[in-house]
Amino acid sequence: MSLLAPGSPRDRRIGITLMCVVALCYSCLDAAAKYLVVTLPVVQVVWLRFLTHAVLGVVVLAPNYGLRLFRVQHPRLQLLRGIMLAGMTGLNIWALVYLQLDITAAIQFSVPILVAVISARWLGERLDGPRWIAILAGFGGVLLIVRPGSSAFHPAIFLSIGNAILYALFNLLTRRLAASELPAATQLMSAIIPSVLLAPFGLFVWRAPDGWWSWVLVLSLGLFGGMGHLAAALAYRYASAAVLGPFIYQQIIYMGLLGWLVFGHVPDALVVLGAAVVVGSGLFLLYREFRH
Repeated sequence: MSLLAPGSPRDRRIGITLMCVVALCYSCLDAAAKYLVVTLPVVQVVWLRFLTHAVLGVVVLAPNYGLRLFRVQHPRLQLLRGIMLAGMTGLNIWALVYLQLDITAAIQFSVPILVAVISARWLGERLDGPRWIAILAGFGGVLLIVRPGSSAFHPAIFLSIGNAILYALFNLLTRRLAASELPAATQLMSAIIPSVLLAPFGLFVWRAPDGWWSWVLVLSLGLFGGMGHLAAALAYRYASAAVLGPFIYQQIIYMGLLGWLVFGHVPDALVVLGAAVVVGSGLFLLYREFRH
């Protein structure tokens, strides 16, 4: 499949289904990480997230793929992708120390909008007037969520914004690699590289998880991270970034529900309004893509 050519309707449906799996996995991952950073250092949680992902990935995937798991066509791009993933995960989990799940999720909703802008600028994908209006409206929705200068503003929001920018670039790089790399190899490299890079820092601040439930959550970091990244790598083989991006918006449902059930957090009216504007802009971009 050509990297930029539109896929068949069947391919798009497969890609969209995989992206729905990604949204659910990432929501559970963030909830588990937010729970763990109450008692464990942030860098340790980030390292354990990738270490468990790498170990589980080898155990689950090696019987089917063998040495193909460790053969990549673009090692430099895989290294860059691993570094980007370590950075954006660290920013996200650090932000979760101070922000509610729904706030970080809502800011991440700017990712599909950023992907559309970057795709138009560097990948040559055409964006007409209505799409640009939707993009501007989406950024307006983000401002409603962030509310710079108000009492609701927290400096940790900048961590979430940095994560969103890195995530947009990360998605485009994933799309680039999806055309030539084995998805299982890509998702495993995305765990092995950060786990190696972060090992000295994670061991330096090591603090033993408290009780069996904390260990269950530690293992779930790798499970949800691995499933999410494998589903994302597969999704970009079937559909374009413009098609898949808006479906990550459903993450606000999962994040809001988990935030309420686990942490007792209820989003305020402006967060809901801002998220609705961003979601609406993304859905409009999706509608225009399907019409095209």
